Amino acid sequence: MISGQMDLIHIIRNASLMVQFVLLLLLFFSVTSWAIIFIKYRYIKRACKESAFFTDFFWKSRDLSAAFTKAKQLQGSPLARLFRVGYVELKKMTQSGFPNLSSSSSSFEGENLCQNNPFTGTDQVKRALGRAMNAEATGMTQMVPFLATTGNTTPFIGLFGTVWGIMNSFHGIGQRGSASLAVVAPGISEALIATAAGLAVAIPSVIAFNYFMHKIRIIESEMQSFSADLLNIIERDLIPVEGGKE
Repeated sequence: MISGQMDLIHIIRNASLMVQFVLLLLLFFSVTSWAIIFIKYRYIKRACKESAFFTDFFWKSRDLSAAFTKAKQLQGSPLARLFRVGYVELKKMTQSGFPNLSSSSSSFEGENLCQNNPFTGTDQVKRALGRAMNAEATGMTQMVPFLATTGNTTPFIGLFGTVWGIMNSFHGIGQRGSASLAVVAPGISEALIATAAGLAVAIPSVIAFNYFMHKIRIIESEMQSFSADLLNIIERDLIPVEGGKE
């Protein structure tokens, strides 16, 4: 094993400058990709865990004030941040003639809570929630496209090193006038190393990209469902029916 590692290091050290540059470029992609994988895995794992906790708390408490207090504690949850935006916007639009949402009467269970409030729409809350969802989606997908770029480009970068190594082999054959193994082996070896390195960088990146995008789509779907549920609660229990009709 140690002998194989020494041989590999020897091949890399004696490779052509172009192949060494290719390997260095692949190393950059690899280190960056693994850093992104580590960061995004922790981010998405925390987002899923805290969002599930907040959703469970929200429907069990059935109280907006308590849910807002809990949402402020869950800094890693996209759903909690989404709710905070909607709650703050609701308070802004209902400051005049609306019962204090920070009181215990802010439960969304029971009769209409704001029969004297002249505001009859939820467009402001909808827009705020829409902006918040877009911001959350942007934040979750940040850096993830680099993984797709790595998965798509590094095999070709490695292939370029492969072609260059084979070119060196043929050049050596032409200079020495011999096609012996001693002549072609160095170029073929560095060519195969470049190919293997390109695939070794690309495969984890593609797997991670697909995993993260799957998780992000799930969270986005949960945000859309939660936003719709929150708007239904506001329209049903916190906003009076237009024209005073019930």
